[in-house]
Parts: sequence; C-alpha cells; structure tokens
Amino acid sequence: MSVQTSNRLTVLEIAKKLAIGKMAVYDMLERGIIPGIWLGKRWIVTRHAYEQWERTCGTSINMPRKTA
Repeated sequence: MSVQTSNRLTVLEIAKKLAIGKMAVYDMLERGIIPGIWLGKRWIVTRHAYEQWERTCGTSINMPRKTA
C-alpha cells in the first residue's frame, strides 16, 4: 500500500514551510498573498497553487480574494 500525499495543504503545514505562525498564514490568506479559497468555515489551499506561488516568489497570479 503506497502513501499518497494530499493535494491540499493545511494552514499548519504552510506555517511550518514558511517558518511563521498560523495567524500570519491566515492573515496572508485573507489579504490574497497566499492563494486560497474560503469555503464554509475554512481555507482550502491546493498543493499545486501553493507550489506555483512559492516558485514565483509570491508574485501575483491574479488569484481571487476572499470577500467579507
């Protein structure tokens, strides 16, 4: 049986990758700095979108922002 990694990243995983706190990740998601989608009561960040953001040093790739 092979272990398959999820195609989504959690806020905690992102925080560990960036060596920052979870609240900083939430702030970056809300500001549209990190690509993510607000769905119900949680943030969804796909591994592909995050890795693309990371490769481009966080330059804007026209991701939609959360609206309040």
